[in-house]
Amino acid sequence: MNEPKNSGRTKELGDVGTKLLFENDAVKVWEMVLAPGEASDLHRHDYEYFFVVVEGESIDADFVAGASDDLAEARSIRIPVEPGRVIYVPPGNTETAVNRSGTTYREVLVELKDRPAPLR
Repeated sequence: MNEPKNSGRTKELGDVGTKLLFENDAVKVWEMVLAPGEASDLHRHDYEYFFVVVEGESIDADFVAGASDDLAEARSIRIPVEPGRVIYVPPGNTETAVNRSGTTYREVLVELKDRPAPLR
């Protein structure tokens, strides 16, 4: 399995996706492609976003302990997916996306930059 470029050993963060496709004042559009066993950079979601699954059967999100206010220990969640599924996610998580399935995972992720920050 390929180790993430920034696997939590440092505080350096990488990109949200594997390729930035488009950006303007309102949105950033990313492509994420992960081969079986591959992991993304450690990254933080500063904007609310949604992603559209293009290919794959699952994707794991490995969260870093202490990276967000409500995360006392490292944890991982598996998200079952299918092509065409759209998933909305609020901002604030620091994570690594990991493809632990046997098939390529591909998504298009859209960050909503012009949305007001949520009240806390």
